Amino acid sequence: MIRSKINLRGIPVWGLLLCIIAVLGCKEKGPASQKKRPNVVFILADDLGLHDLSVTGSDYYETPHIDRIANEGTMFTQGYAASRVCSPSRASIMLGQFTARHGITDWIGAASGTDWRNHGRNDKLLPAGYVHQLPSRDTTLAETMRANGYRTFFAGKWHLGKEGSWPGDHGFDINKGGWDVGSPIGGYFSPWENPNLNNRKKGENLSMRLARETVDFIEKNKDSTFFAYLSFYAVHGPIQTTEKKWGHYRDKAEEMGIKDHGFEMERVLPIRVVQDNPIYAGLVEQMDDAVGLVLDGLKEQGLDENTIVIFTSDNGGVASGDAFSTTNLPLRGGKGYQWEGGIREPYFIKVPGLKNGASIDYPVTGADLYPTVLDLTDIPLKPEQHVDGVSLKPLFEGEGLENRALFWHYPHYGNQGGNPSSIIREGKWKLIHYYEGDKRELYNLEVDPKEEKDISDANPAVTERLGDKLQAFLQENNARFPRKETKYDPELAKRLHREKIEILMPRLEAERLKFLSEDFQPNDTWWDSKTTSD
Repeated sequence: MIRSKINLRGIPVWGLLLCIIAVLGCKEKGPASQKKRPNVVFILADDLGLHDLSVTGSDYYETPHIDRIANEGTMFTQGYAASRVCSPSRASIMLGQFTARHGITDWIGAASGTDWRNHGRNDKLLPAGYVHQLPSRDTTLAETMRANGYRTFFAGKWHLGKEGSWPGDHGFDINKGGWDVGSPIGGYFSPWENPNLNNRKKGENLSMRLARETVDFIEKNKDSTFFAYLSFYAVHGPIQTTEKKWGHYRDKAEEMGIKDHGFEMERVLPIRVVQDNPIYAGLVEQMDDAVGLVLDGLKEQGLDENTIVIFTSDNGGVASGDAFSTTNLPLRGGKGYQWEGGIREPYFIKVPGLKNGASIDYPVTGADLYPTVLDLTDIPLKPEQHVDGVSLKPLFEGEGLENRALFWHYPHYGNQGGNPSSIIREGKWKLIHYYEGDKRELYNLEVDPKEEKDISDANPAVTERLGDKLQAFLQENNARFPRKETKYDPELAKRLHREKIEILMPRLEAERLKFLSEDFQPNDTWWDSKTTSD
C-alpha cells in the first residue's frame, strides 16, 4: 500500500472528509430529495498537452476557465492518457481497460499491414492490425450510467466506429456531433460537415456550439440526474482562430521575445520547442471560453454544487507532425511519441464539496475514470468491465492505493515521429520496448522526468523484470504486433531523413515567422470567423 503525496493547499483533512461525506453520503429531506446523486460533466479535449494550460505552467496560453476546474477541484499531477493517439484513449475511457485488452490500439482509420505501403512510407516494420470500433460485448460507462437512472448526453468528437457504433449505439440518449471522423471536417467555423450537427449560422464557432448544446441539455434536464460528455474537436487540426485572438497572441509573443528558432530535430522529425503559435493559442483560448460557458451554465441553474466536473485530454500536444502546433517541454516528445510528452495529460476532477482543491501525485490513467465516476456517484462498480481501472475515490478521502503497473501498447507508426513500442510504468520506473530491433529503454522518472538518460544497461535486473512483466501482460491479452517490412530501403530512409533536416525544418521555421508577422492573413474572412460573433 502506498499513500500518494497530497497537497491540501491549506484545507484540514477532516474538513475535506466532512465536505465529501456531506455531499456524497447525505440525502436531503423533503421534496428536494429527488436528486440523490450528483450530476457528472465530463470534458475531454483533443490533442491538448500537459503544459498547454496556464495552470499547468504555460506562460503563453490563457485558460482561466479550465484553470478554475483545477483550482476548485483536485489536480492529478501524474495523469496519463491511455494512449499516445486519440481513438485508443477514448475507448479506454469508455471501457475502463488498457488498449491491449480492448484492441483499439491506433486511431480508427489508420492503415496497417501492407496497406501501410500505400501512404508513401518506408519503414522497417508493417504496423499491426487493430479493432475498428468499440466492441459490442462491452458495457460502456455511458450504458452503466443510463442503466442507473442518468440521462446521458454526448457532444463533439467520437471517432470510435462508423454508423452502427456511434454514441447512440453505446449508451448516449442524445448525440450532438459524434460520428466516424476525428477532425472537424470543414473547420472550426460554420459551415462544417457533420451529419449529427447541423449548421445554424455561418461563422458559428464549433467549440462554442458544442458548449451551447451541452448547456441546453443541462437546462432541460436540471430536475433530473445527468451524465454529460463534452468531447471537443479542439485543439486538433486544422489550426484556426479569429483575427482578434490571433492578434492578441501575436502581440504577446512579441512582448515575450520571439526566439531565434522554434524547432529542433528529434529522432525522426523536427519538433517544436517553443510555445509561440498565435493561431494555436487562439484555438486553445476558444475552447477555454467554451468550458467557461458550461461552468457558468451549471452555476446559473444552481447545479454547480451538485455536479462532478472532470477535465482531461486524449493524448499529448502536437509538437511534431500534423500542424507542429505546440511544445510539451520540459516533457520529451508529444502526440504519437512513446515519451511522457505523448501520454501525460491535464487530469482534473472537481467533486461537490471539495473546495480549493488538492494535488495528488499518484499515477492515474484514463482507464481509471470509469470506476471513479461510478464510485463517486454511488453506483456499484463493475470490475469485470473496468478491469484495468481503479476507483480514485479513496485518494479524495486521504487514503492510499496499492502500487500497480500501467501499460501502453502502440504497435504502429504515426504521423508525428513515434516508434512502434509498448510501455510499462511501475513506481518510478518506466520501460519502453521498441519493436524495431527489440530494443529497450529504461528511465527513472523521479530523477529524470525529461527522459534524457536511458539507464537500461546500468539496471539489467530492473529492465529484465519489467520487460518480462510487460510481455506477460501483452500475451495474456492476445496483443497484436508489427511484422518485418521486406521492402524497406535503408538508402531511401537516409535520403528522407536528410530531407527532413534540410527541407522540412527550414519550411517550418518560415511558417512560424509567417504566423507571427503583423500582416498575416489566412484569407479574407479568417476561415469565415468574421461573419458572426460568439
